[in-house]
Amino acid sequence: MSTTLRSGLSQARSNWAMLALFLGAFVVGTAELVVVGVLNIIVKDMGVSISTAGTLVTAYSLGISIGGPVLAALTIKFGRRFLLWLSFLAYVLGNVAAAFAVNFGMLVTARIITGALHGLFMGVAFAVAGALVPPERMGRAIAVVFGGFAVSTALGLPLGNLIGQGFGWQAAFGAVIILGVIALIAAVAFIPQVPNAGTGGIGAQAKHALAPRVLAVLAVGFLLLGGQYAALTYITPFLEQVTGISGSLIGAFLLAYGIANAIGTFGGGWAADRNPSRTLIIANIVLILALGGLWLMGDAPVMVAIALFVWGVVGFGLVPSLQHRVVTLAGPGRDLAATLPQSAVTAGIAIGALVGGLAVEAYGPPAAVITGLIAFAIALPGVWAISFLKVPDFGEVESSSTDDDTTASSSVPASN
Repeated sequence: MSTTLRSGLSQARSNWAMLALFLGAFVVGTAELVVVGVLNIIVKDMGVSISTAGTLVTAYSLGISIGGPVLAALTIKFGRRFLLWLSFLAYVLGNVAAAFAVNFGMLVTARIITGALHGLFMGVAFAVAGALVPPERMGRAIAVVFGGFAVSTALGLPLGNLIGQGFGWQAAFGAVIILGVIALIAAVAFIPQVPNAGTGGIGAQAKHALAPRVLAVLAVGFLLLGGQYAALTYITPFLEQVTGISGSLIGAFLLAYGIANAIGTFGGGWAADRNPSRTLIIANIVLILALGGLWLMGDAPVMVAIALFVWGVVGFGLVPSLQHRVVTLAGPGRDLAATLPQSAVTAGIAIGALVGGLAVEAYGPPAAVITGLIAFAIALPGVWAISFLKVPDFGEVESSSTDDDTTASSSVPASN
C-alpha cells in the first residue's frame, strides 16, 4: 500500500489516506454484494420469487450505471475530498433506509439510491488515489481502492451471509452501517486535499470521456462483468442443486471465491501498470476456461472450488486494467470518465442478473453459467480489438491547465 504523494505530504499520511479509501471501498462492496448472500432469506421474508429478489442486484446496478455519472456530472466542480465525504455520508444514510424498509418496493428504492451514490463515491475514490501516486503506479493505486471491494467478497459477503442467516437480512445491513460510520471517520481524518484531475466543465470533460475509443473499452467491461454476474447472482442455487452442498459449506466456497478476488485485484494492479490491454485479453480467455470447467464439472465439489478460485482471480483482476485504460484514454475528461467503468460494468451486472434469472427460471441453475460463457465468447474479439487503441496526444489540452498538480496528475503514460 506504499505510495509517493505528489503534493508533498508525508509517506505516513499517504498510507493512511490509501487505507481510508480501501476501507470505504470495502464497505460499498459489502453493501452491494450482501444481498447475494441473503437472497433466500429475503425471498421468504418478503414473499417474492427468487427472480424478483434478484432484481435487488439489478436495481443497485442500475443506480450505479445511470445515477453515478449523473451525480458526477452535477458535482464536477466540487473539490474531490469534500465530494468523497459527502457521497459516503449519503451512502451510509441510504443503507439505514434499506435496513428499515418495510416492504420490497422500499428496499428496491433504497438500493437504487445507494447504487447511484456507490458509483459517485468509487469514481471520486479512484481519482483521489490516482492523485496520490506517480503516473507509473496508477494501476496499483486503483488496485488498492478496488482491493477494498475485492476483500469485501472474501470477508464481507460470507460474514454478511452468516449474520443474515443467524439474525435476519436487516442485521446484515446493520453491520454495513456500523462499518460505514467507521470508514467515514477515517475518510474525514486522513484524506488530504487533492486537485481535480480533469480540466474544464462538464461539456469539455464529456467530449473526452464519451469519445468512441473510451466507449469501446466500456462495452468490453459491460460484457465481461455482465457475464460474471449472470452466473454469480445465482451461484448459491447452483451449489445447492448441482454441486450438492448446503449451509456453511456454501459460505466456505464463497470465501474461496472472495479470497481469490482479493489476490486477483492486487495482482491485477501490478499487471495494469505493465500492460493493461494484454491483461484484459488473458483474463477473458481464463474466464471462458473457468466457467467452462464449472459447467462441465459442476457435480464435483473439488473441481467447482478450483473453478471458483480461478474465476475469482481473473474476474476482479481485470478491473484495474479496465479502469486504467478508460482514464488514460479519456485524458482531460478523466474526472467524469472515472465513474464510467463502474457504470458500464454494473449495467452489465444488471442485465446479466436479469438474463441469468430468466435462464434459471426456464432451465435451472446451470443455465446461468452458460449465459456467462456466451457473454465471454462475444467479448473476446472486442477485447482483442481495443488492444490496438492508442492514447491521443493530450499535451495541448493539458498545458492549458494552470494548476501544476493537476497537470502532473493528468500525465498518464500511454500504455497499451
